[in-house]
Amino acid sequence: MAVKNVYGKLKSLEEAVAVISDDCRLMYGGFGGVGTSPLLIDAIFNKGVRRLTLIGNDAGFPQVGVGRLVCNGQVSRMITTHIGSNPVAGKMMNEGAMEIEFSPQGTLAERIRAGGAGVGGILLDVGLETVVARGKPTVIFEDREWLIESPLRADVALVYAAKADPFGNLVYDKSARNFNPLVATAADITIVHAEELVELGGLDPEEIVTPGVYVDMIVTGKGGEWTWAWE
Repeated sequence: MAVKNVYGKLKSLEEAVAVISDDCRLMYGGFGGVGTSPLLIDAIFNKGVRRLTLIGNDAGFPQVGVGRLVCNGQVSRMITTHIGSNPVAGKMMNEGAMEIEFSPQGTLAERIRAGGAGVGGILLDVGLETVVARGKPTVIFEDREWLIESPLRADVALVYAAKADPFGNLVYDKSARNFNPLVATAADITIVHAEELVELGGLDPEEIVTPGVYVDMIVTGKGGEWTWAWE
């Protein structure tokens, strides 16, 4: 039985990626590709948008996750934890073809959380006297030196969920949860690729991780294909 589009959030893939254009600041869930939507990455790859700024845990692998966009020359800047799993990203960084801002993994997660919560900045001692602190202000508070880290937000967030209802309440699959709940809160537009759509009331309230108030669009399908699953 088709799921009714009662809130207007259920979209075709074309409608969803229409909001992603050149120079977009794009935030994504995923850890080594796990938790990154192959459907949305394929669509962005095929659309050919350029000069993207990517904010997420890593650069994926050359043919997995956001690595496809990096290897296709669609990314001009990344704010990320590491790029070691994608040698093309390292080559581009060393040649000056892509700018990389490294942020320790916990720091990156907290900066995204701060962006979603409307926090103006966070104080951390991680990264002091390293390349992480380069160009960033510090402050003395309670007799300790702290690095002031800025919050992170994006134009669009890409979220990968196991289940969604028409309002956008989301359930994740095990470790694929990773950064997805954080990025869902920290963008002007949040697009969700849900593996399964259920009717309102079809999700156990106790298992919902991301409430639908953060979600703007929902698509479904697998791989590089999408299918209608609603009226």
